[in-house]
Amino acid sequence: MITSNLTKAAIFGHDANWGRILCAMGYSGALFDPEKVDLFFESAAGRMQIIKDGVAVDYSEEKATEILSQPEVTAVADIKMGREAAAAWGCDLTFDYVKINADYRS
Repeated sequence: MITSNLTKAAIFGHDANWGRILCAMGYSGALFDPEKVDLFFESAAGRMQIIKDGVAVDYSEEKATEILSQPEVTAVADIKMGREAAAAWGCDLTFDYVKINADYRS
């Protein structure tokens, strides 16, 4: 999910769009059952569960925006298929990044 531009755009926009994350997980090639996934967002502003067993939970959009507005945001996906863990670091897309790369010509 770390390479998904749609996920990066959602994080930059402070949008708890969990569908983009599940989609990115799906095209990653990893084997998992999307109906078992739990997803959390966390940052210095707190931790919030967004989906449980592949279904959105009732969460505060305002709190989600607060969590996603921090300089560092972590998305934690539990696929419930073992004890292994992995971590990846990435960055979001900013207005300046899109503008610079849209205007760039070689």
